[in-house]
Amino acid sequence: MKEHLPKFESAISIDCVIFGFEAGELKISLIERSAEPYTDWWALPGNIVKQDESIEAAAERILHELTGLHDLHMEQFHTFGDVNRHPSGRVITVAYYALIRINHQDELRPVNQEQLAKKAFWHSVNDLPKLAFDHTEIFKYGFDQLKRKLNYQPIAFELLPEKFTLTQLQQLYEAILCKKLDKRNFRKKMLSYGFLKELDEKQKNVSFRAAKLYKFDRRKYAKIFQSELSASEK
Repeated sequence: MKEHLPKFESAISIDCVIFGFEAGELKISLIERSAEPYTDWWALPGNIVKQDESIEAAAERILHELTGLHDLHMEQFHTFGDVNRHPSGRVITVAYYALIRINHQDELRPVNQEQLAKKAFWHSVNDLPKLAFDHTEIFKYGFDQLKRKLNYQPIAFELLPEKFTLTQLQQLYEAILCKKLDKRNFRKKMLSYGFLKELDEKQKNVSFRAAKLYKFDRRKYAKIFQSELSASEK
């Protein structure tokens, strides 16, 4: 079957680890491939960088093709260049991770993946299938990067609804860090930072006792960060 694959000297591609959070689970979006190589395999969304576009523009295009959304939080985290990582030839891939609010959609519908993908679904990071190419390695690298960034960037709030409970926030931290956290200590620590705004609202349409809702105050976070940065430079 391989003799029918298109051959090329070398190429640059983009692969994206798209994280989402729903019902207490951290998830990533996978496409089911509809083209060789690895037909019918699950894979990370990605594609070849076009001759007339930059790396970042290619990443934005590929994310839009999968999600239909623009201006997602995304960061480049590593370049994978193993000589034999792609059976069609030398392909160097630049990996990005992106953060998205799932909003109760079980299936993502690619806008245009040039017939590479049949469909895309969210999969729990705790129950991933075997992935095409070296995409399992790329996912693990991206997941480790997400864990590290959680300690010093407010990336968690890119995954939560605009209004969220402290329980949801804790569940997200636990899902990313892969460990249970003490409820009292976690809440005390988060509230002490000063960038969570308590709302005069509670959860609606829940079968249990409704909890208070909070919002992430970006302006206050930026002010606190700038203040700490100025203090460290003195």
